[in-house]
Amino acid sequence: MGCKRWAKRTSTSSMSRRSRTTGDSRAGSPDSPCPQPATGSGAILLFPPREVRSSQSRAHSDDVARAKAGEKLPAPRGESVQNVCGPGLYGPEGILPARRTLRPQGKGRWQQLWETPTLLWEAPRLGLDTAQGLELLSLLGTLLALGALLLRPLRHLLVYLLLWVAYLSACQVGQVFLYFQWDSLLLETGFLAVLVAPLRQPPHLKQTPEGRLAGAAPHEGLPFWLVRWLLFRLMFASGVVKLTSRCPAWWGLTALTYHYETQCLPTPAAWFAHHLPVWLHKLSVVATFFIEIAVPPLFFAPIRRLRLAAFYSQVLLQALIITTGNYNFFNLLTLVLTTALLDDQHLAAEPGHGHSKKVPTSWPRVLLATLSLLLELTIYGLLAYGTVHCFGLEVDWQQLTVHSRTAFTFHQFSQWLKMVTLPTMWLGAASLTWELLTALWRWTQVRGWLPKLGAAVQLTVLGTATVTLFIISLVPYSYVEPGTHGHLWTGAHRLFGAVEHLQLANSYGLFRRMTGLGGRPEVVLEGSYDGHHWTEIEFMYKPGNVSRPPPVVVPHQPRLDWQMWFAALGPHTHSPWFTSLVHRLLQGKKPVIHLIQSHSARYPFWEQPPAYIRAQRYKYWFSQPGEQGQWWRRQWAEEFFPPVSLGDPKLEMLLRQFGLQDHSPARTRSSSTLAQALRWTRTQLSAVEAPTLLWGLFVAVGTIRVVQALLAYWSCWSSLAIRKKHRPALKDTGAAGAQGTPIPASRSGSSGPPRRRK
Repeated sequence: MGCKRWAKRTSTSSMSRRSRTTGDSRAGSPDSPCPQPATGSGAILLFPPREVRSSQSRAHSDDVARAKAGEKLPAPRGESVQNVCGPGLYGPEGILPARRTLRPQGKGRWQQLWETPTLLWEAPRLGLDTAQGLELLSLLGTLLALGALLLRPLRHLLVYLLLWVAYLSACQVGQVFLYFQWDSLLLETGFLAVLVAPLRQPPHLKQTPEGRLAGAAPHEGLPFWLVRWLLFRLMFASGVVKLTSRCPAWWGLTALTYHYETQCLPTPAAWFAHHLPVWLHKLSVVATFFIEIAVPPLFFAPIRRLRLAAFYSQVLLQALIITTGNYNFFNLLTLVLTTALLDDQHLAAEPGHGHSKKVPTSWPRVLLATLSLLLELTIYGLLAYGTVHCFGLEVDWQQLTVHSRTAFTFHQFSQWLKMVTLPTMWLGAASLTWELLTALWRWTQVRGWLPKLGAAVQLTVLGTATVTLFIISLVPYSYVEPGTHGHLWTGAHRLFGAVEHLQLANSYGLFRRMTGLGGRPEVVLEGSYDGHHWTEIEFMYKPGNVSRPPPVVVPHQPRLDWQMWFAALGPHTHSPWFTSLVHRLLQGKKPVIHLIQSHSARYPFWEQPPAYIRAQRYKYWFSQPGEQGQWWRRQWAEEFFPPVSLGDPKLEMLLRQFGLQDHSPARTRSSSTLAQALRWTRTQLSAVEAPTLLWGLFVAVGTIRVVQALLAYWSCWSSLAIRKKHRPALKDTGAAGAQGTPIPASRSGSSGPPRRRK
């Protein structure tokens, strides 16, 4: 469930980006600063076996690199689809013009670039303004991501580094519209993709019977350990913050009775999930705590089947979230992270190896297999017992229901969390040490002094990077338990402070508190020409018309619709951008209108902007079964934003108060060839809705991949047919030799008689 946002950050580029706030005081709410984030393992970290880490190498790296390229496709492009199709967010006439965030401070070029790391500083050198530079980055990111999906040589370290830099550059000017947890998660994952991707494309390697790839580099297991560590921090914190928030809905196990209805952008399936029995909702909350708190330690289990069980439980949770909610690329990205729990043997990287089952013969192997099975069953038993005990699960056989309740107190949970957080850090360090020692042992097996020297350099560089990233991640990790934060090594704090603005490590925690317990708050904009007759302004994606079904927009995130959800949770003064939105609509700015409705016929004030605009707050609920033609019910709650017009003193005061008045002189848009090409591209794409555009790209990529696979299969089949065709000739030759026909001996490069044998 991914509706959590960072605590609100100032839009000035000089403000330090604090990533401590995993959770808001409201579930998925925008602006409440909560110093509660990141995670620790509450149980034990165990070491993965050597053969699994070894096999998580080049074939797996190729699959993960391709998957992460797919996530980058909706990122530099999908995150800025609204910007590419119309600069309504960041253009000169947008809600929050990007040029306001990049104003020279009189500092040196490199110091300025380090403090605000974005390539958009260089946009004027290309004859572009900041918004056009952002469009160019989006298009280049799309092309690079598409290339990495389709062409293996482009799954290269430098390509992923460029993708990461492009998205980091966009986030520096994205302001409130790019301050979501999944934006930081994508940045952190993108940097790990740089470490996973190879510096050069290796030849195809064969898999050994032990499940590892012969000739795999010693260091190739280290990046996957960091991916597992990131996945662990993400999932464990998401479970912990639900309980540390003291939210009555989570502690009462009733959160899902509200979630499907009150989440940011529900899907049609959410309506059906909302009407499931209450006991099933409560049991689903128990399952959520189980998957997010109890299962993550199994990511580091030494038994392969335990890791696979953890993998499939995470996949199940993410699939259910995708089915019932529009959370853009977040859940897809989480699914990519879960692939770090797999190995090449499970992925069947080589035909015939994925389904082979080794049968131990010697008595030590039989004993080890038996002990492994007993340990696995013991862990399953402990997890089942702990879940039943902590949540008081009881089966009612008469009514065929399962009753559940929280059987522990907040004080007990806090003491448990305080007890396990710091030791978990040491266990994480021990796990990483084991990984490094295993990589060092593999390095000793490399033959030849030149390959050994190259492997030593790579292992040193990647090992140092892995240890450094782990130390940096401990700082946001410790926010899950404030008492642990002060016990960290001061060097970790200094490292984290030095690179915090690069977002290499972040704190996470989704749905800290549940909102909308008394009904889903929703802001409805209204326009009027005379101030007496008002017409509602319908958005493309967020709830408005009670007869319109919820949309399915994954993997696109309509940023404005999401911010409208956050704005409804408090007064409009907590969302300064809303005043700018009203101002732009009164001016009739077409780029902003395109964010609300892409088709002019659906916007009631397309021909002439309204003279007045106001906003009302409503409470929305899902309709009851049997109410024909309606998906929602609503009730007016209060006025959200007073009626204003252009030149209204109230509007002008708010614009000044929030610093939204742009006093800089109007700039002439560049007429360079590059700027004209960008405008032409935007014009061509403006008629296509963002979800359609993204799915069109995915379908095109999938089709090309299928054609590539078919061509490879045809090539393999043709070579096999040619071999079979030549076999009869060989048999005939052998038969002739048996009948006494002399067969001349031949030697490569020689036509003379055969040598006499001595």
